[in-house]
Amino acid sequence: MKPNEIRELSPEEMQRKVDDLRQELFNLSFQHGSGQLENPQKLKQTKREIARIKTIIREVSTKQERKED
Repeated sequence: MKPNEIRELSPEEMQRKVDDLRQELFNLSFQHGSGQLENPQKLKQTKREIARIKTIIREVSTKQERKED
């Protein structure tokens, strides 16, 4: 997902997406360990996607805190 697409999601949807990606990362790690993973780059892509979403979640929460002050 691109950052603009992520920003359109609600905070609950973003968190749900992070949870789904963490589950996918777990499965990919398991496949990698057993030698069944065809595309090892998928691990790296999934980690970056999680980081991208968490960064945007943090960005949104920081903006909300500043508005409250």
